[in-house]
Amino acid sequence: MSRVYNFSAGPAVMPEEVLREAADEMLDYQGTGMSVMEMSHRSKAFEKIINEAEQDLRDLMQIPDNYKVLFMQGGAHLQFAAIPMNLMKNKVADYIITGQWAKKAFKEAQIYGKANAIASSEDETFSYIPDCSDLPVSPDADYVYICENNTIYGTKFHTLPNTKGKTLVSDISSCFLSEPVDVSKYGLVYGGVQKNVGPAGMAIVIIREDLITEDVLPYTPTYMKYKIHADANSLYNTPNCYCIYMCGKVFKWLKKQGGLEVMKARNEEKAKVLYDFLDSSKLFKGTVRKEDRSIMNVPFVTGDKDLDAKFIKEATEAGFVNLKGHRTVGGMRASIYNAMPIEGVRALVEFMKKFEEEN
Repeated sequence: MSRVYNFSAGPAVMPEEVLREAADEMLDYQGTGMSVMEMSHRSKAFEKIINEAEQDLRDLMQIPDNYKVLFMQGGAHLQFAAIPMNLMKNKVADYIITGQWAKKAFKEAQIYGKANAIASSEDETFSYIPDCSDLPVSPDADYVYICENNTIYGTKFHTLPNTKGKTLVSDISSCFLSEPVDVSKYGLVYGGVQKNVGPAGMAIVIIREDLITEDVLPYTPTYMKYKIHADANSLYNTPNCYCIYMCGKVFKWLKKQGGLEVMKARNEEKAKVLYDFLDSSKLFKGTVRKEDRSIMNVPFVTGDKDLDAKFIKEATEAGFVNLKGHRTVGGMRASIYNAMPIEGVRALVEFMKKFEEEN
């Protein structure tokens, strides 16, 4: 069977080259006579895999030396709790609510201290990013939290909020490695890897060293302490070895493509193809304020639920899969991560044009 164009929001499309390489190494990784899946995480072979993965990520993102890279299991949801547990020294944190995941993180933080929602775009179904140039940042806030790219709603912070000197914490799950990032602007930046980086089952946390301390909330489980992972170089317990291996392959692939500047240009070009069509279409329309659009996740609707359902069904039959919008918003969503080729986006637009003519 030929491969489909997979527009899933996550787990998502991965570079075919990476999948083929992994397939070739499935039974025998580089002469070890075994798969990475069977390998001890304490072995020399795996040590090389994890060290190279970290170094390649550092190279790609130009991560400063005073930041640690942690490969942690549990995806982004685990971080919703780990962040307040580790960083809430004054038990106060400010959250900017721009979607479902920021809202969940905010709710989780309320368990551990005083979490304040200092801005929100819920009044218009999260279809925009609020003005964050002069927010009521709490004087004693330990950090200000954002979800930088909102997978479900297709919005993106193109300008980081003014945190008035407070530590910025950002969930970059769905824009991870899609463009260059100035890591030094954040105290902690993290992402679940299953959208743009690798298979599901892990998050990568990039944290400034001064934020890694023994001084965490008293009931913080051992596994949730950043210091435990930082001191053990992500090998405190058996990590998600195969996921780290696959992410490492994606990092090498990205370097080979020319790095994050190249990816940004490609991603912008892909997004333009789709947005230009949506802006000119008489049937389909985008749901996000133009200046806040994501280049990774593009939600759109026809305005008629039955027609949306018909479109999704016919698109799936034509090999454009996982276009159904999140259950909280309905409609459609095309996630066009790094590994989605521009041909896939062009083919989708051609299909949408044809559907529009027929309906």
